[in-house]
Amino acid sequence: MRPRAALALLVLVGAGAALALPGFRLTAIQQFHYDQGNPLWEYDRKVMSCAYCHVKESGGAPWNAFGQALQQQFRADAAAGRKNKFPAVLYDRLKLMQDADGDGYADVLEVYARTLPGDPASTPTRPVAELEKAFAAAGGVAQYAPKVKKP
Repeated sequence: MRPRAALALLVLVGAGAALALPGFRLTAIQQFHYDQGNPLWEYDRKVMSCAYCHVKESGGAPWNAFGQALQQQFRADAAAGRKNKFPAVLYDRLKLMQDADGDGYADVLEVYARTLPGDPASTPTRPVAELEKAFAAAGGVAQYAPKVKKP
């Protein structure tokens, strides 16, 4: 293959991947109910930044601790013979009640508080016990279960 053709192919493949990745973000926003009350949520980067899973605000590699935990969950589900889609993998990860970034708040509590579960410098303002109580009253981790499509 000629160098220019190879470069063009690489650019096209890379552009396709870059355009496809925000789909994970859009799915997570809806699964976390961050879209509620904001009719322009799909265009508002303040709703949920790429820094939920990525080190850089712009996304792409490398992934932060939460992003790496999601990658591990994809691998664990695949090893168990489950071919889960992103919403199920995300939910499976949140059900584990683990703290990927080691800041003392479980990832699911950070999702509930709208802080970054992969950034130890981003923590909820409420104490863990108080946040856990509010989270349980709001429906607990079940509120983030993937929506089941009706036939």
